[in-house]
Amino acid sequence: MAGKSHIEWTEATWNPVTGCSKVSAGCKNCYAERMAQRLKAMGNVRYENGFKVTLHEDILDAPRKWRTPRVIFVNSMSDLFHKDVPTEFIQRAFKTMNECPQHTFQILTKRSGRLKTIAKKLNWTQNIWMGVSVEDDRVYQRIHDLREVPSHVRFLSCEPLIGSCENLPLEGIHWAIVGGESGPGARPMDEAWVHSIKDQCKAAGTAFFFKQWGGVQKHRHGRELDNTTYDEMPTAIA
Repeated sequence: MAGKSHIEWTEATWNPVTGCSKVSAGCKNCYAERMAQRLKAMGNVRYENGFKVTLHEDILDAPRKWRTPRVIFVNSMSDLFHKDVPTEFIQRAFKTMNECPQHTFQILTKRSGRLKTIAKKLNWTQNIWMGVSVEDDRVYQRIHDLREVPSHVRFLSCEPLIGSCENLPLEGIHWAIVGGESGPGARPMDEAWVHSIKDQCKAAGTAFFFKQWGGVQKHRHGRELDNTTYDEMPTAIA
């Protein structure tokens, strides 16, 4: 539920909520759903409900116990802004983040409408980064919603990138992560899509992070783009 992460752009994960439901094309081959079902089959008590949204009250305070500063991905196995997560529970998660200034928290959602609606009820301390998933140009509304949220760092996760993302509205966006889909049924990512986002980020002054090419066996393809590893992190503050 909490611990070190192998995700290239973070250091640890914290999952006070597990489980989710599909909302767009990017969810088709959800890695978290596959992992949750595997953990359930292994008898992991945290996943006895499989991928049904489940709140874990006893995990809410976990970051307070971590003395060494960490970059923490919040809810790698869920979406904090899912409709089945009560606003009061979200506020409690934010209170923990607010009171742990030694850590940096990265939150990612596909539910930007709810995020925008309740943002004013949350305390956006500087250690909280807020992002939205953008798998193709059909979900740009998520970016527009994010730009209205008073997070000090706003970011996009273009992963899995399954279509072109031209004319990204990058004003007020500090960071973009790009990656291809991986695992069973992985859909291909066009190299031109990646180059386009990289060039747009450069023009906008947005940090660019290339996570992976993906594929059924992603380790075969690596994460270099034009023989370069792009590990840029956000420095701009809103």
